[in-house]
Amino acid sequence: MNREQISRIAHTDHPIKSPLNDASVHRLLEHGLSRGDERVLDLGCGSGEWLLRALATRPHLHAEGVDISAAAMAQARQAARERGVEDRLVLHHQEAEGFVSVQPFNLVISVGATHAFGGLLPTLAAAREHLAPGGRVLIGEGFWDRTPSQEAIDMLGDLTDLATTVDRVVADGWTPIHGHISTRHELDDYEWACWGSLATWALDHPADPDSSQALTAASTHRTEWLRFYRDTWGFVSLVLGRTPDRP
Repeated sequence: MNREQISRIAHTDHPIKSPLNDASVHRLLEHGLSRGDERVLDLGCGSGEWLLRALATRPHLHAEGVDISAAAMAQARQAARERGVEDRLVLHHQEAEGFVSVQPFNLVISVGATHAFGGLLPTLAAAREHLAPGGRVLIGEGFWDRTPSQEAIDMLGDLTDLATTVDRVVADGWTPIHGHISTRHELDDYEWACWGSLATWALDHPADPDSSQALTAASTHRTEWLRFYRDTWGFVSLVLGRTPDRP
């Protein structure tokens, strides 16, 4: 069982692969899609849940998603057919970093996927290349809410605190229009959902050769969360516009 399979099972009950509840996702999309007829791009879209939710409530929207996972692409296509939005969704099975489009986009999304570009600022640089004039970027990134242990840094990366994270975004030429800091409830719900779903699958499939590995992975990740980063890791989602150039 590889990491992609583990992630797919873990997110069975939490298809938004970030610590955000449905209401938070709705508000973020509302701030990013004010007209309802925009062109939307998700860089690292996975199973396309952000795009599917946007398409389902906006009949004039058109969306494109990019991801390296063939299984996630297949899942997104199936979900688009089931929700009746497949004619307005284009999926690209490739690395997001190399994606090129002739037409720009009014909203570029990358939530919980900045690792695909090597970090926050490289992700914003990639989004800038695809953004139409007056467009918005919706980005989600982890931060340290308190001083982390070395174990937490080794697990989640060399993040900064919230204020520094936002300062870096502003210094890079962006203006925050809306933001959401995931609540303790959202953070905990996400972790319980992920590792609970993985453990449930393992217990429900005792004869599967991957059952033991899945149960071990669920236990390991749950322990890492509770012991090493639950009290220090946070997650912020930002809707951004380009800051006008000053003379």
